[in-house]
Amino acid sequence: MQTQFDCLINSFLEHNVGLAEHFLQEPLAIQLKANLLALHHDQQLREAGIGNRTVHVQDKLLRSDKIYWLDRLHENVAENLFLDLMDNFVVYLNSTCYTGITGYEFHYALYEKGSFYKRHLDQFRSDNSRVFSMIMYLNADWQSQDSGELCIYHSDHTQTIAPLNGQCVFFKSNELEHEVLETHAVRMSITGWLKVGS
Repeated sequence: MQTQFDCLINSFLEHNVGLAEHFLQEPLAIQLKANLLALHHDQQLREAGIGNRTVHVQDKLLRSDKIYWLDRLHENVAENLFLDLMDNFVVYLNSTCYTGITGYEFHYALYEKGSFYKRHLDQFRSDNSRVFSMIMYLNADWQSQDSGELCIYHSDHTQTIAPLNGQCVFFKSNELEHEVLETHAVRMSITGWLKVGS
């Protein structure tokens, strides 16, 4: 995995957005997708909101995805393999870039047809613990007509990224506004943040 870690970090350092294809190896991506679909079937996903645990509101005019937080307490094999991967990445990131990351949080995200997430920043005014945003996609056979791209707004251009299976996107949480365009197919990912502090 070191090659994928280096690819993600080096592209971030060069372009402010890290991209790594096959960051999630196909067997793990398949397991995670199956788990997400099972959770959806069992109605375990919840309407996503805006804000943090202190201030949290739901506004379907801003975002309309559904989420489910990952946790080792679930004792799910796929989730734990993913969290093992994140542990290894954090150790590598801290040892090579001295970022001081002390934790993370990740959730499944499912966008049904017609869903979106309007332009936003991933850091709260009252909480600057989120340092890096990470998104890993679980969409096999994604087609251009499916839309649902991630749009990242740089100071001088807009970057559009298709949600291709296994690919990881990595950027600073407090620097780049972004949005998920309306999707024309079911769109799945794991999204989260590398954090500092408690």
